[in-house]
Amino acid sequence: AQALHFQKQVFSQREPRQTQASNMSGMIGATAGCCGAGILLLLAGRKSVHFLSKDEQLRIQKLTDVEVQNGPGLKVLLPFSYRSAQLVKAETLGTTDYVKVKDRFKGSQVVVQGPTLFFLGPYEEVESRGKGISLTSTEYVTIDNKVSGEQQIQRGPCIWFPGPEEEGTKGNGISLGSMEYVLVKDKRHGTKRVDKGPCIWFPKPFEEASKASGISLNSTDYVLVENKLTGEKRIQQGPCIWFPGPEEQGQKGTGISLSSTEYVLVEDKLTGEKTIQKGPCVWFPGPQEQGQKGAGISLSSTEFIFVEDRLTGAKAMVKGPRVWFPSPYDAPSEVMEAVALQTDEYLRLKDLATGQRWVQKGKELVFLEPTWKIETAGAQKGEAHGIRKAWALKKYEYLRLVDSVTGQVTTHHGEATIFPGPEEYPLDEDKQSAIDLKVNEYVKILDQATGQIRVVAGAEQVFLGPHEIVLDGGKQKAAIIDDEHAALVRDKGSGQLRLVTDKQLFVPGPHECIEKVQSLIKLAAHEAMIIKDKDGVFQYYFGTEGKSDNPRSFFLPPYSEVVRLNWSRGRRREKRDLYIERFDCRSQYMSFEFNCRTKDNVELILEGTFFWEVVDLPRMVQTTGDTSGDICNHARSQFIKHVARVSLKEFMDDLNIISNKVYEDDNNFYESRGVKVHSLEVTGYKCAEESTSEVLQQIIQETTNRMNRLSQQESENEVKIFKMQGDIEQERIKSELLCVQHEHSQAEAKVSGASEADRIAAFIQGLENVVPSLEDRIAMWQTLRKTEALAVVSEGGASLYYTPADVNLSIESKPKVQN
Repeated sequence: AQALHFQKQVFSQREPRQTQASNMSGMIGATAGCCGAGILLLLAGRKSVHFLSKDEQLRIQKLTDVEVQNGPGLKVLLPFSYRSAQLVKAETLGTTDYVKVKDRFKGSQVVVQGPTLFFLGPYEEVESRGKGISLTSTEYVTIDNKVSGEQQIQRGPCIWFPGPEEEGTKGNGISLGSMEYVLVKDKRHGTKRVDKGPCIWFPKPFEEASKASGISLNSTDYVLVENKLTGEKRIQQGPCIWFPGPEEQGQKGTGISLSSTEYVLVEDKLTGEKTIQKGPCVWFPGPQEQGQKGAGISLSSTEFIFVEDRLTGAKAMVKGPRVWFPSPYDAPSEVMEAVALQTDEYLRLKDLATGQRWVQKGKELVFLEPTWKIETAGAQKGEAHGIRKAWALKKYEYLRLVDSVTGQVTTHHGEATIFPGPEEYPLDEDKQSAIDLKVNEYVKILDQATGQIRVVAGAEQVFLGPHEIVLDGGKQKAAIIDDEHAALVRDKGSGQLRLVTDKQLFVPGPHECIEKVQSLIKLAAHEAMIIKDKDGVFQYYFGTEGKSDNPRSFFLPPYSEVVRLNWSRGRRREKRDLYIERFDCRSQYMSFEFNCRTKDNVELILEGTFFWEVVDLPRMVQTTGDTSGDICNHARSQFIKHVARVSLKEFMDDLNIISNKVYEDDNNFYESRGVKVHSLEVTGYKCAEESTSEVLQQIIQETTNRMNRLSQQESENEVKIFKMQGDIEQERIKSELLCVQHEHSQAEAKVSGASEADRIAAFIQGLENVVPSLEDRIAMWQTLRKTEALAVVSEGGASLYYTPADVNLSIESKPKVQN
């Protein structure tokens, strides 16, 4: 109808010229509207019918209120009579399930427990779902009412469901053994109590508890009990099981078990009083007492201790044998051993109270007083605890002791055992042995008191006096003067030197010293030496007689010295550190090496040798101080001059000519220096620059390779010729071998045939009387030969096949015999 009304309004507004078209459209629209209304009515009819099962509920929101329809059943709703309809499932509650339901209009709450199928009312909604709390016989639930604030306890066994305003907390009862308890506190009033086991404890409302164990005490245990409210303390001794009161706390302790050698130092913490409790017993402390266990000090017959009273500071010595127990304020020292002195031992003791010092000799057992001190200063290594050994002197030993107070020195000789005085110490740190002088020995001794020096020569034993010391490091060897040795002696009084050459065993005087024992200088025939005398004049000594007035063997005179010349060394003579004392006048070789350049600017390194000798030693010394350096440097300058005039090729071709020119050009140079050069040879040369050297090496290498290839080819040709000759000889020998083998085979065949013929003839003739027929005897021989063939075949792996004729085999059938 609304659609038709709308269409009419539209048609009325159109122009007259469209009237016919509009009528046609209106008819079409009316028809469509009728069809649409029919479809809507059909759909509304289908939504108005609801079929409900047993666990379903239809919630209908009408125009002003809510209506519910529980299943099972059929519900038909009139169209346009409700706003909405919703099909919901009912709440299925198990045995332990519950739901809290709230009415939205009234605001009230209810709890629905299972098992049931629960349908909500029109204005009800599920506020929460849950499961009931299952409680065993040892469990409980604390129930709190959120409205009234009250608290209840529900013990098991059961299943607890909460009320509308209740909530519960599950807990376990506390299982208490016979030695356990709980301290219970009421949170409302603050009161406390103790519940002991054995039981299962459940709390009451507003109670909380803490489980603990009682303290088991044996006969040596105790508990220090303190009341936390009053502070009062007491001691509970065992054996028992102690449970505390509500406000009590206890600390377990063990009584101190004391043997007959033990004690307890007891201190009262209130009064500070101290006492000693000795064993044997078990000590238990009082409420305000504390004890410290200690052991009495067991002292043997050789042990002792120092005891100090800490109140008065007095000290005393306690020695064994005994077991010492202290007084409350005694402080003992460590256990010390008495000092056991043997017959040859002693101690240096000092009384710190009086300052007195003395020496305690053995044999003795020394117990030290508190003020006594063992002096260890000056003790030798190995003298432990200050125990010192007395000096046992043998017959050849002596000891010098000095008094540190008076400075007096005393000397003791063996044989004896020497103990020092309190202030005496060894002057020489230990006993000394007499100086044992052999026949060729002597010693110089200085008396420090008088300044006199004496010389004692062997053989003798020398004991030093109180103030004597040995000079020059002890005993010395006397100088043996013979044909080969002399002594250079200095007189310290005058400072003069003299040379002693008289044959003797020379011992110097008190103010003499042997500067040096010289060996006779002997020169070989080719040797020479230069000696500078006291006036600075050179004296020349030669091994060859006639060259000088000086002898060839001599001792170096006083105030004279051997002249040493400093020569250069090395192939290039770069180091001048070669010192020459004995000059070799024989001809000798000397190598050299230096650089020079050719005319075509190729730098070469030349190597060579001089063959030279010293012919005039005085002239050489007068003209040069470095003979070898001068010779090499002069030759180098000559080579540089001559090589610079030729090219490299000319140098390689005329090397010997150049070296001869260098040698022959300036002989006066060598003569002026007292030397003679017999020959000069260049033994090798190479290019200084690496590139030039490589080219030169390639030329040399190519020449060498060509010669090597020619030599190698000649060697290969000789090997091939020798091999061919060997093959020819081998084939010839093989041919001779085949001829010999052929001859041997023919001879063996003849022998074998003759032997076989003899066998056959012997067999045929042997059976002639028994088997007259020749054919039969031949058949028998053939049968035997077959047997031999079978034997040969059977030894191998071959297969042998026979025909029936060969084995005389026939096949026939016989009639069956009936029984």
